[in-house]
Parts: sequence; structure tokens; C-alpha cells
Amino acid sequence: MTANPGELLRAALRLAEASDATALIIQLASEGAVLRSIRPLAVEVAEAEVPVVVYVAPSGTASGAAGAFLLSAAHIAAMAPDTSFGTPAPLAEVDAVLSEQTRELVLASVADQLRGWNEDRGRSTAWIDQAVREGVIRTNNQAFATEPPAVDLVARDIEELLVLLEGRTVELANGNEVQLNTLGRTPDLIEPNVWEQFLLLLANPTVAFLLIVMGGVAIYAELVTPGIGIAAGLGAVLLLGALVGFIVLPIRIVSLAGLILAFTLITTDLYTPTHGTLTVIGLVLLVVSAMTLIDTAQAPNVFIALWAIVVVVMVIGAFVAAGIWLVMRIRHQPVTTGREGMIGRLAEVRQRLDPDGMVFVDGALWRAISDNGAVELGEWVRIRAIHELRLVVSPLEPVEPEEADRGA
Repeated sequence: MTANPGELLRAALRLAEASDATALIIQLASEGAVLRSIRPLAVEVAEAEVPVVVYVAPSGTASGAAGAFLLSAAHIAAMAPDTSFGTPAPLAEVDAVLSEQTRELVLASVADQLRGWNEDRGRSTAWIDQAVREGVIRTNNQAFATEPPAVDLVARDIEELLVLLEGRTVELANGNEVQLNTLGRTPDLIEPNVWEQFLLLLANPTVAFLLIVMGGVAIYAELVTPGIGIAAGLGAVLLLGALVGFIVLPIRIVSLAGLILAFTLITTDLYTPTHGTLTVIGLVLLVVSAMTLIDTAQAPNVFIALWAIVVVVMVIGAFVAAGIWLVMRIRHQPVTTGREGMIGRLAEVRQRLDPDGMVFVDGALWRAISDNGAVELGEWVRIRAIHELRLVVSPLEPVEPEEADRGA
């Protein structure tokens, strides 16, 4: 089981080679890429035994780091109008703990690899050093305007691409030369099945984030209202789905720990008299952790959507605020059960209070003491306090029978 889009491209590459296809056209429409995954995939594209055409489309696509690597590795690089490749972040993933010399060797290795592919295809290499070390973005116009161009073709759509590919000769890694015959051909689409589409959905960092949040909420619901385990089971499934997605994403452990701590603080606030302080701290920590959860140095342009973070914060904030409000409301309500609940009630005198005597309330006789003179049999008194199983009462003015019945 994998949620890695690279595995789907590898499967398509193997299928194209096995079926002796004229060419494999990879339409690149994603702007996010994990560098540790895209580089090995680019190597496989460069060494493919079938011509590979990487086509950045449709218009408006920012192919990011994936575009920079795959366009370089492709036998033919094509872009649609109003598209781009590259990122403002460096294309090379370099650990900060490495020495300067080692880091330079890593950067040089990535640059040499990209330069070698582009030189073999007769494409421009002027952008590579800056892209590897600092980051760079090239639009289709910029890429095609250099001499030589950084890409081979600019095509509006697949139909125009097939026309422009007609008659071109491609040299494969094994030295074989293949002339493309694409005019009038109809491409056979290789689409992911339902299960593969589901796994790709899980690999979306926004979806994975929402799953881990919903999983935590479901497990919390099971803890506070123990039942038959349905909520806990649902939470476990949601967390498993998030785990499948996070496996292929570079996660910062510190940020993941921050998310867990944020939920802990928010939950604790429901049981402690902090009046929302822990919730505010937890929500701030949640926002910071979510925004830094994906290591963008390893995955340029891969991040959790801001709208998802805002929605989660608003929903959790509203939920906790409602919980705290209910708790505070209950705390400030007068007690209506037990002995304390009798305070303020009316009682009927069954044995004259002088000042001690007996009163009848809630179907039982109680010892009582009047705090304001004697009270005769049959009169009504109001309970003011309870002291050592004895009611402290005050006499009332005569009341209507209906009111007396309600009080008793």
C-alpha cells in the first residue's frame, strides 16, 4: 500500500516499456514535490527504454520542483502557455548539520545531474546553478526565449503537442535512436484506479492534517463519553489514514509533537479553571505546528492549506468555548438536589417551633429551629440553612393554599 504518486508514474513507465509504446507523455499538473522522491524518479525517466515526454499543462500550472527535475530528465520537455517550473527555494535538500565542504559536494552533485541531462538534450543549463543553490522560477516564455531554449516545445494542448512531436528523433540511455510518429495518433490514457486515487488523496497534506484532527477528536469523544468503542474505532481509522499520507511526506517531528501538545492543552482546559487560557495557548500552538508540519526544504510548495488550519481553529475554538460556557453555567446554577437543594424551599410546621420543633418537606419530617420567634402548627416557613441535620427556618406571612402546595 502506498500513497506515493511516484509509484504510479513508475507503473506507467513500466507499462509503456512493456507495450513498446511510441512514447510516454507525462502531463505534469502538480506544483508540489518531495525532493527525496522526485530525484530518483527523474533518474528512472532519464534512463527509460521508451521516449518520455514531460508536458507541463494545463495553462496556469506551476510545476515547481517536480517540473525542474522531470523536464530536465525527459527526452522531450514541453510546456503549455502560462506555465512555469522551479521554486523560490533551493532544489537541493542539504542537511544543515553537514560541513560546508560536504554541503557543497551535495549541491554540486545535484547541479551536475541536472546539467548533464539538459546538455544531452541540447537544452539551456544557465538556470541550473541558481535553481539548485538559491531557487529560481522560469515561465514557459522565459524558458523558450533563451539560446538554446530550456525546453523543447510550447504547445497549447495535447493535440498540438502530438503534431509538434511528429518526426522528432530521440536518443535513449541505451544508445538507441527512436523517431516519433505521433501525427493523427490518439493517446491511451493511463489513469489511477479508485484505490490508487484514494491513496493519492491521502497523500495530500491538507487531507492528512484534517484526518489527524478528526481522529483526535473522535478518540477524545470516546474518552469523555465511554460507549461501545465506535468513536474510538473511527478515530483509529482516521489516524491510520493520516499516517498513510504522512509516510510519503517529510514531517517535522517537533511540529508533530506540537500538534499533540496543542490538543492536550485544549482538552485540559475543559477540566481546569483556566477560563480559556490553555485553549488560547493550544490554538496558537496548533496554528504554528500545522504551518511548519511539512519540511518545505525537502518538499518545496508542499504545505497544509491555510483555509484548513483556519477552519480547524474556528471549529475547535467554538467547541471548547461552548464547553467552558456550559461548565461555568452549571457551576453558577443553584443546587437543586440533595440537602443543599432544600434551601429556599417552603416547609409546613408539624410541631410548634418554640424555637425548636418539626417541619414537613419533601415527604419527610425534619427537626427545625426558627430564627425569628415561635411558629404555630400548620403555618409555613422558609428554609434558610441546614446545620447538623437541623433546618434553620424563618416564618412566613400567611399564603394562599395553591402557593403553599407548590412550595411543599
